[in-house]
Amino acid sequence: MNLSELIAPIADDMKAVDAVIRARLDSEVVLIRTIGDYIVGAGGKRMRPAMVLMMAKALGYEGSNHHLLAGVVEFIHTATLLHDDVVDESDLRRGRSTANAVYGNAASVLVGDYLYSRSFEMMVQSGSMPAMAVLSAATTVIAEGEVLQLLNVHDPDVSLDRYLQVVRYKTAKLFEAAAQVGAIVGGATPEQEAAAAAYGRHIGTAFQLIDDVLDYSGGAETLGKNVGDDLREGKPTMPLIRVMEVGTPEQKQLIQDAIRTGEADFAAVAQAIQDTQALEYTRQAAVAEAALARDALACMPVSVHQKSLLEFCSFAVDRDY
Repeated sequence: MNLSELIAPIADDMKAVDAVIRARLDSEVVLIRTIGDYIVGAGGKRMRPAMVLMMAKALGYEGSNHHLLAGVVEFIHTATLLHDDVVDESDLRRGRSTANAVYGNAASVLVGDYLYSRSFEMMVQSGSMPAMAVLSAATTVIAEGEVLQLLNVHDPDVSLDRYLQVVRYKTAKLFEAAAQVGAIVGGATPEQEAAAAAYGRHIGTAFQLIDDVLDYSGGAETLGKNVGDDLREGKPTMPLIRVMEVGTPEQKQLIQDAIRTGEADFAAVAQAIQDTQALEYTRQAAVAEAALARDALACMPVSVHQKSLLEFCSFAVDRDY
């Protein structure tokens, strides 16, 4: 199942969220509108706002507050991408030049700040203190994850546990918050709210691990980013850590040098990853996380939206983009 089929049950809700996003990007400052339009035009999977909508609908929610909060989640995500691309000096995302490549680093950072500020304004407007508590705490954890990742860059001694901590903070936390906020809006019981948070956390972890796999198995056209970017940026990801754990001394040295310098014979690195079955190891770790996400939905009522949440588990690990 592709993503458009997956979100078909909430297609009208997604249009409403797009309307919220466009309306809240409106500003008297022309550059903010310009970069905002550029970002919206880039598309993206919009999985996180979709998760807010699906979780709320799975619990029978019939109002419209979930549209506003889904917009908040997308703004937080987009702000992190704007800042990420500046920190990583990236020039390609989703198959297009990054905002910082087109408009410069200063504009990207400041518009990212604008999106964070706007998201908090929207949280207040939602009138849900529990949702605000979850989302504001998530932004703090995400920032911590960014700093943790910065500390790991060009460090070949990063352990799997340290890497997974970055994944949980930097990527999985917003998925967790999205699902939990959807549950809050939907009037979840404490058990259901905790289950929704666990679902999002495990889906988000699986999603990042598959991104790690795709970084070494896809093309730039498929991924919308440069293949091997993480290696060039000196980021130790699970496939690389796996090679260092089980590879030959020569393979281990190759990966260590690549992480330390950001330079390497990419073909040799790819061969080492293949020889150690590091991509399959990473994929299986993602499958295990998706299974935990699936288990977390057991306390949710059966519905077309709960089915979509279950299908998200398969999409997260089976996708090729």
